[in-house]
Amino acid sequence: MFQKYNNVERVKPVGLELKDHLVGVQRVTKVTKGGRAFGFSAIVVVGDGNGVVGHGLGKSNDVSNAIAKAIEAAKKNLVKIPIANQTLPHEQKGKFGGAKVFLKPASDGTGVIAGGAVRAVLESVGVHNVLSKSQGSSNPHNVVKATLDALLQLRSPEMIAQERGISLDKMYKG
Repeated sequence: MFQKYNNVERVKPVGLELKDHLVGVQRVTKVTKGGRAFGFSAIVVVGDGNGVVGHGLGKSNDVSNAIAKAIEAAKKNLVKIPIANQTLPHEQKGKFGGAKVFLKPASDGTGVIAGGAVRAVLESVGVHNVLSKSQGSSNPHNVVKATLDALLQLRSPEMIAQERGISLDKMYKG
């Protein structure tokens, strides 16, 4: 999922204090000759609350194993997201499958105005003031990936200044 972004900084989980958020657990059924076989699928978001986040999917015959597998998968998908003053540097839209997510920075004291899967991702990243809108599919898998799509497109002021070949001071003057 991260190949199409050129500014993604992968992070190793060594030494990070990661917190996990369980986004959803689904019961899945496989119909066999002997009847129905039930299993579970879990999606988890992990983050350090300081700009590092990852998501993972785990499947197993019982819920606890599915969650444990999802957490391990999420730790292998960690990326660094630029955040500024506990909010986002700029507005951004993300899309994955049928899910669309719009994220907008907010002033101090606003809080995380987001629901369900979007809230879990933003809290894991460490964003405390943000407005969001989720449209289209409410499937938690697609909403998490759409939110990460939006976050991975974010660029910090330092990155923009470096791309333009100017200093930060010059960028804010004009």
